[in-house]
Amino acid sequence: MAATELPPPQRSYRDGMRMALPIFLPTLALGISFGVIAAPIIGRTAASVMSVVVFAGSAQVASVTVLDSGGAVIAAVAAGLLLNLRFLPMSFAITPSLRGSRWRRAAESQLIIDASFAMSADGRGGFDREVLIGGWVPQACGWIGGTVIGVLAGDALPEPATLGLDAIFPAFFLSLLVAEARATGTERTVQAIALAAVITLALLPWAPPGVPIIAASAAALLGLRR
Repeated sequence: MAATELPPPQRSYRDGMRMALPIFLPTLALGISFGVIAAPIIGRTAASVMSVVVFAGSAQVASVTVLDSGGAVIAAVAAGLLLNLRFLPMSFAITPSLRGSRWRRAAESQLIIDASFAMSADGRGGFDREVLIGGWVPQACGWIGGTVIGVLAGDALPEPATLGLDAIFPAFFLSLLVAEARATGTERTVQAIALAAVITLALLPWAPPGVPIIAASAAALLGLRR
């Protein structure tokens, strides 16, 4: 008689918070660097409010960078929207794991962050809602708190590039990619990663900011192939 496969143990909000604690300090450092960069460009209040309302580091940095380089406001908004479009397929994937009314699921889906999304994956195509929500807390505290620190103490802090903080974003997303590849370990996952890398490298030299990332996300459609 074949052994019955037991379901994985249910994880809690506390588990999600514990899993996200190791990235609290990097998130805090990124928030500080954003506050330092953004305050002279869009103002202290706008930078702080942006981190609370938008709460998407890569999109915020892209928008501020466009403004700093002389781009129009509409171009800055477009850059942020393009980068945040990646959350659309992530929402489709995680919605079946949420519960409650439509409005409650919509509200909980706003807590999707790249790291929490990866952490909450159960390895079987589903997600742990509690881990998603619990993992959001340390990251929100780090990002928003870091932005406020950078905004208020920006004049006394060195430029982020001099401390190497500009390398944290690529390193952060690379660590998520490695963790996802190890968690699934399927040939299709490796194929999707390779295809996404090829698309990104092909578009980077000439495409507007944000477009290579959105185009590369199309590689995830390989998961639909049976």
